[in-house]
Amino acid sequence: MKPQILQLNPILIPAANDELATRYRVHKFFEIADQGAWLREHGAAIEAVITGGHTGISRAMLEQLPALKVVAVNGVGTDAVDLAYCRERGLPVTATLGALTEDVADLAIGLLIAACRNICAGDRFVRDGQWELHPQPSAIPLARRFSGMRVGIVGMGRVGRAVATRAAAFGCDIRYTDLHRMDDVPYAFVADLRQLAHDSDALVLCAAADKAEGIVDAAVLDALGRRGYLVNVARGRLVNEADLAEAVAAARIAGAALDVFVDEPRVPLTLRQSDRTTLQAHRASATWETRTAMAQMVLDSVAQALAGNRPVMSLTT
Repeated sequence: MKPQILQLNPILIPAANDELATRYRVHKFFEIADQGAWLREHGAAIEAVITGGHTGISRAMLEQLPALKVVAVNGVGTDAVDLAYCRERGLPVTATLGALTEDVADLAIGLLIAACRNICAGDRFVRDGQWELHPQPSAIPLARRFSGMRVGIVGMGRVGRAVATRAAAFGCDIRYTDLHRMDDVPYAFVADLRQLAHDSDALVLCAAADKAEGIVDAAVLDALGRRGYLVNVARGRLVNEADLAEAVAAARIAGAALDVFVDEPRVPLTLRQSDRTTLQAHRASATWETRTAMAQMVLDSVAQALAGNRPVMSLTT
């Protein structure tokens, strides 16, 4: 009999789904109407869970899966998983660390350039027929140069370093903050986030910071200033969204380019309606290349655990 897998989130790569179906009996939890009743009846047979970083898995659900051998997170976020409980239980929790780095860094730079150069507004100007109605050069406000900007990076991990490499190629001066100074990077370390914002033309959030919340608040945004840009490709909750909405509405910062939000998919109306914002729907890793690599890492983690081995990507065992 095939091992039984509980899948809490869809995987968008058809080949990966085909392989899962070949190897295992897959239960798609997101398609089950009465999930509580299903767990009570079938939970004891589940040997692996596949979930997403945003969804994770609750301790209450974990406790209903006594035969569970692995939680495979299709993403890098594990803050929605009770890691302490999983360690106590000796349960491997894996993530797709490293697979997302290049695409997330690409989007961070893309968002910043789009915000500085008003690319989205320019696109709408052409699509809406406004260029024909207003062909004079002054119809579109002048934009801001990205090359040579002072870029402050919050979190000098994999993504932060990849962003720094890309920004440096544009002649940007790079500074960063993290929990401590990194001896293996050539960039200036600034211990205080507010000081980093003050010294930057753009503040790029790349930190995993699973327990941090609202660290980019009104004081940090005011330090960033009227000519400064905020980019977030990390965690929505790193930003106090009420403070950001006020700063954007009052033009206390030049703009915000955001891929993540506090209460997804709900985004504050002020941010959605502002010409100072450039927004994405949590899509930094959404390429065929990255999602295929992530799916393979999930498949590998499940196979390794069910074979009785410690998964290579385990964070808890």
